[in-house]
Amino acid sequence: MTTRGTGAAAGVLAVLLAAAGCTTSAGPGGGAPTVSSAPATPSARPSGAAPGAGGSHGWSRQRLKGAVAKHTGVTRTAKPTVLNGLVGAVFTRNADGDHFCTASVVDSAGLNLIVTAAHCVWDPQLGQRSDLVFVPGYRNGDTPSGVWPLLAVTVDDGWKDHADPDVDVAFAVVQAQNGQQVQQVLGANKLGVDRGYRLPVRITGYPGTSDVPITCANNTTEQSSTQLRIDCPDYTGGTSGSPWVTDFDPSTRTGTVVGVIGGYQQGGDSPDTSYSSYFGDRVQALYDRATG
Repeated sequence: MTTRGTGAAAGVLAVLLAAAGCTTSAGPGGGAPTVSSAPATPSARPSGAAPGAGGSHGWSRQRLKGAVAKHTGVTRTAKPTVLNGLVGAVFTRNADGDHFCTASVVDSAGLNLIVTAAHCVWDPQLGQRSDLVFVPGYRNGDTPSGVWPLLAVTVDDGWKDHADPDVDVAFAVVQAQNGQQVQQVLGANKLGVDRGYRLPVRITGYPGTSDVPITCANNTTEQSSTQLRIDCPDYTGGTSGSPWVTDFDPSTRTGTVVGVIGGYQQGGDSPDTSYSSYFGDRVQALYDRATG
């Protein structure tokens, strides 16, 4: 649909472990998230066990490899983890209406930046869409991490002038709530630029017909020199802007965003295949403008 508005296995394993992260909660508009489970630490092997048989959470290497094979390219409901808590639904005016896109917190000096698809926030015919809010961690009508109005929006001139699908990316500053910036409350993923075309990523987003987010892990491929592609089922309208996250860091429970659903066909005309503009020099320049 036109608006959805030896190393590869190890990388997929990393994003799968992200799904086992801890849950968070925060008062509306502020307050640091409360971590309900400590970061994973290696556990001692049982006496007599073979090397590699133990490990954090009691997962053996063989079991982890099996999980990678089983869950790659499978879409399911996203758990309320720290990593997924950086992702939110985009609404018009407030969280009482329909959500139509997805966005996520990205690291910035101002601690106040989110990334999404350009077609979610800027219409080349009408200009910037107004009265938009970002609701991270939204589930079933609840806004556990507050409601954050979008302020300044930055898109590439190629998108403004002729909806160039190669720069279907936008950065937006969100308004502070209760004296805190969104990154202070939730943390943030890093921005990844020029990372190549084949990467293990996890995509989490909000279908317009659901009040809970979905998630899927798979490897990206090259659609073209300026576009990435991934096969994950059921990414329908509303998932535009969903972040493509790689390099999960267990210590921070965050990763690196290397794409967002958008680009070719504004994300894809099939719910089972999604696209992203390639994050290269133009996205880096866009980020620099948004944070300058």
